[in-house]
Amino acid sequence: MSGDREGLAALLMRVRSEDFVAGRLMEAVEAIPRRLFVPDGVADPYGEHTFPLPCGQTMPSARTAVRIAAALRVQPEHRVLEIGTGSGYVTALLARLGVHVVTLERYRTLSSAANERLRACSLSNVTFLQEDGRAGYAEAAPYDRIVVHGSFDELPKAFVEQMASGAMLVAAIGAGDGVQQIVRHHRQGSRFELTPLFPIRLQPLEIGKASLL
Repeated sequence: MSGDREGLAALLMRVRSEDFVAGRLMEAVEAIPRRLFVPDGVADPYGEHTFPLPCGQTMPSARTAVRIAAALRVQPEHRVLEIGTGSGYVTALLARLGVHVVTLERYRTLSSAANERLRACSLSNVTFLQEDGRAGYAEAAPYDRIVVHGSFDELPKAFVEQMASGAMLVAAIGAGDGVQQIVRHHRQGSRFELTPLFPIRLQPLEIGKASLL
């Protein structure tokens, strides 16, 4: 659709000039058709707004999704853990960038739909699991990159223990009832370098796996 091409071009221009995104991530954004991931009837899938998803969830704007992916600095050899699959759009970007992605979602409905979308994009290097993700996923650890689509008052120890040496983790840190900061945690041996990136509003991760949806 011509409108989608214009929206994509505007997004690429903005993230390149304002967020300094370049290289392989820009190629991934161009390669992944965002319309496949947004609800039917959306006029501009690349617009500056969130979109509703089934199960009472939402997906971030295209720019926010790209900024989160950019913060991770994923390289081709990296193994990635994602908490909160949602529509699968960020999952698809990460799968284009890294060697393998393990993505956790508490709603089977969302996980199954995202799996189908990634298959339509010819992406097969992703493991989809129905889990709440509040303690990460130790079974496949350690990870080179971790992203959490939810907020914490402070980073749980379980995630720290699942990070490889040199790993990065991106999550929203702050009270769940207000504005948080997206923070990049960079593990360097026994030390952590914390870099606040941009404000965001995300809900704390919900407890348990959804039994009905």
